Amino acid sequence: MQITRRLEFDAGHRIPDHQSQCRHLHGHRYAIEITLAGTVIDAAGNPANGMVMDFSDVKTLAQRHVVAAWDHAFLAWREDAAVVAFLATLPAHKTVLLDHVPTAENLARIAFATLAPVYRDSYGNHLKLERVRIYETPNCWADATREDIAA
Repeated sequence: MQITRRLEFDAGHRIPDHQSQCRHLHGHRYAIEITLAGTVIDAAGNPANGMVMDFSDVKTLAQRHVVAAWDHAFLAWREDAAVVAFLATLPAHKTVLLDHVPTAENLARIAFATLAPVYRDSYGNHLKLERVRIYETPNCWADATREDIAA
C-alpha cells in the first residue's frame, strides 16, 4: 500500500547556467509530496490501526528534516560564488548551501536522500520511502524514486 502527503514551502534559487529567466535570482511556491509504501497496520488499540503511517507523522518528519530548513530560504549552489558572496552580506539571511545546482530534479534527490532513512521502517510495517516529488510550479515537477537513488 502507498500513501502520499503534500506540504508546501517558499524558497528562492537560481540556475546559474540556464539560458533563460531562471539564471536570475527568483523564488517559487514549492510543493513536496512524500510517498511511502508499507503494509497496513492491523492492530486493534494501536493509534495507527488501519494506516500505513499517520499522515500527521509523515508531515512532522518531512517538516523537521526538509521543509523547515528550506522554507523562506535561498537555496544556493555552493559553487555559485557571486551569489553565495552576496547572500553572505545580508544580515541573518536564511541561506541553504547545496552541493548541487538547485533544480527541481536535484532538490527531489536531496530530499529523498535526507528522508529515506527517517521513514525507514519507523512503524514496524516495512515502511519505506518510495518517491519524493518536488513541484517547482503547479505545472512542473521532478520525481526522485527509490530506483533512481539506488541506481
